[in-house]
Amino acid sequence: MVAPSKSAPAPAPTSATSATGRMAAVQDMARLQRILFEAEREFVRTATTLIYRVGEPELKYLLCQHVWESASHARFLRERGRELSGFGTGENVRPALRRLFNEAVMPADAYVALAGFYRVLKPALLAAYRHYLQATHHLADWPSRKLVEEFIMDEERHAQEILAHLGTADDPVWIAHLGSALLAQGGLLGEAPALPLPAGFTWESEARAYQHPATCNRGKYPTCSSVFSHDPDETPIVRPWLVDPKTDARVIRLMVYVWLMMELDAVDYLATVFYDTPEAPFDLHHDMARHLWDESRHSQFGFRQLPKLGVDLMTVEHSLDLYNILIQMPPHERYAMMTMEFEAGSFPTKALVMDRVRELSDFEADTLLAFDRNDEQNHVRYGHRWLPEIMKLCGDTRPTDEFVKATQARFAELAKIHGGRTPHALPPEQRLTGTKILKLAGVV
Repeated sequence: MVAPSKSAPAPAPTSATSATGRMAAVQDMARLQRILFEAEREFVRTATTLIYRVGEPELKYLLCQHVWESASHARFLRERGRELSGFGTGENVRPALRRLFNEAVMPADAYVALAGFYRVLKPALLAAYRHYLQATHHLADWPSRKLVEEFIMDEERHAQEILAHLGTADDPVWIAHLGSALLAQGGLLGEAPALPLPAGFTWESEARAYQHPATCNRGKYPTCSSVFSHDPDETPIVRPWLVDPKTDARVIRLMVYVWLMMELDAVDYLATVFYDTPEAPFDLHHDMARHLWDESRHSQFGFRQLPKLGVDLMTVEHSLDLYNILIQMPPHERYAMMTMEFEAGSFPTKALVMDRVRELSDFEADTLLAFDRNDEQNHVRYGHRWLPEIMKLCGDTRPTDEFVKATQARFAELAKIHGGRTPHALPPEQRLTGTKILKLAGVV
């Protein structure tokens, strides 16, 4: 029990010395966490522009992984930040930070842009996390420190994982340009003195608008319009064979691995939606980042399994039709076609495929297909959750069902114009076809 004091109570604090003064230590760290949250979500929004512009599938896969991990960092920062006084309730990104990340996407050469992200912005993010550890108290802010320590390990790993893909472009001028933009705001956290921009510096993102390329990049791999057809001498996936009970299960397994590998087209066109929705709720971009990483993993299922079954990946043409058509549509239509048409419509056929592949007692194939189906079910749920939100962002007020039907019809019309325009890169005797799959499967 505290003895009563005979002295007069202290005067009430003024507005200048009340909560802010008492909570200054918490608010200072909450402010830094808020900036880190904004930086991570801006990386998610802008680094996705690299995915469809670089060619190597394994680089696309890696970028999808990094984007997902950054989205996870942002989510944990937001959750921890909301426990702290001063973090704020909204999710807006400060204009100076958004301008910096908008600038990073601008190089016409995707590999120059890649270097800007990984030689300027990602090292700045790592430095910001390290600064946070130096600035905070090891015990008072223990929950935040444990998160930041994990994120530092992720960032260090990202830097190592990307090294093999850097150094392929002439990038010193752009690195200096983006570095100057970063220095002008004193680092991501403002932890260093801000330096003036060099004389003649021009913000490329303010001089011109970023535009998605008309087609996606598949690097050295051969391309075509579609890997699906009814002709076994034309494409590797023969539609009737997928559902014909007479088709050997070994043939179906090979065809479905090609189908899974071609989910790379979903990776490419979904990646375009992030930049086009800058005012989206963070949770929308978080779930889209998970969706993107899932599609990337599904593509890897085929990319890694086909060679084990004797397929030379350089004989497998990559289909470009979906990207080429969808890029003509606004982001809410792209997202609607992906979730409410392509994914929702694939379940009946994939169910039959899964049952047939189980005949082979191939545990790995069964596992991959089961996780693919589980993920796709989640993606359709994402569609139901987020399509109305993306429609609002795009100013579309139609009922969702009406909008989806109209979008399906619009896609069909655009397909007549922009579909089927990518010729086979390989002649029939060189490319993988259904007929060749019969031989690989040992059926003929």
